Amino acid sequence: MSKRRGLSLEEKREKILQIFYESQDFFLLKELEKLGPKKGVITQSVKDVVQSLVDDDLVSKDKIGTSVYFWSLPSCAGNQDERETALAELKAIELKHNELKEEMVQYADNDPAAFEAMKKAIEVAHGAANRWTDNIFTLRQWCSNNFPEAKEQLEHMYKEIGITDDFDYVEFSPAAIQICAVGDEEGNP
Repeated sequence: MSKRRGLSLEEKREKILQIFYESQDFFLLKELEKLGPKKGVITQSVKDVVQSLVDDDLVSKDKIGTSVYFWSLPSCAGNQDERETALAELKAIELKHNELKEEMVQYADNDPAAFEAMKKAIEVAHGAANRWTDNIFTLRQWCSNNFPEAKEQLEHMYKEIGITDDFDYVEFSPAAIQICAVGDEEGNP
């Protein structure tokens, strides 16, 4: 008498999937352990086989109350292939997207939206610079009014930190931005 060889794991997985596909029903683990031997899968290995199918997303599992139900429908089997195809397609699209983003960086200097954002940032910076200049003038005036005896020391301190007699508000001309932009387009600094 020859010994009968057992099923491989892959064969057991196919047999258990057949149970799901043929009945298109929901099962408790106990029910699968009873149906497994009818397909040639021993009761002791049904739990491990079902878990491997769940891990590979070929069988779905959900706990309802105290019971855990398993199911897999034939329509879901094709979804695995579709999912893998969709994931591969997504990866290709993400690679193309990253390539295009890198290419966009090369043209950022000529981007109208970036230019407008730069113009607005310059206007904000200009306003902030003049606001701080105004604050400095106000502080100088306050110090002169409240500490007239320290006028020479204050003037010396102002010069040390860079506030000289020619310190004044920053002039701003929107036309200067246009001239700079045209110069950049022509390749001039």
